[in-house]
Amino acid sequence: MTVGAFLGIFALMFVLELPDKTMIAIIVMSTRARPFSIFLGAAGAFLVQMGIAVGAGGLLTLLPVHVKDVIVAVLFLGGGAYLLFVPEKNEEESGERRGASERAATRVREIATAFGVIFVAEFGDLTQIQAVNFTIKTHQPLEVYLAGSLALVLIAFLGAFGGQYLQRVVPIKWIRRGGGVIFATLGVYNLVRL
Repeated sequence: MTVGAFLGIFALMFVLELPDKTMIAIIVMSTRARPFSIFLGAAGAFLVQMGIAVGAGGLLTLLPVHVKDVIVAVLFLGGGAYLLFVPEKNEEESGERRGASERAATRVREIATAFGVIFVAEFGDLTQIQAVNFTIKTHQPLEVYLAGSLALVLIAFLGAFGGQYLQRVVPIKWIRRGGGVIFATLGVYNLVRL
């Protein structure tokens, strides 16, 4: 994998996770607990979930090429539709509910709570779908895992230590729309290539 491809995977994963419910949950949890504990728990959950996604993508590489292309196109189009048509207000409310319902008294409990919330919230998430797609396309699961994990750990750091500031700089609705357009474009591209 080239450095450009690695950075491309990193950038797309980073942008897709910014407007997500898990990012919002991290921000909310960090206002009620120690940010470093929230960062550790969220980062751990992201690492495990990225491994699951890359593993699933590796299994899908065993399918015939046309079947894989259809699966990838449908995943892209579904992700694009989700980002373009599910209002960010729904994501904010979901993230706030998750974060507000989880209050921890000790550092270990804070880390475990953050891990559990993010681990559950990340199942079937857009970044997981994207990791599956990249693994199928590149046949390089380790590189996809590293690029995706690096992006998500950075998201956990930003959410825990600077998420509220980030939301003031870049409105979530624009981040979601940009990700939606990218997904929809990639989905159409994959369908046209069939």
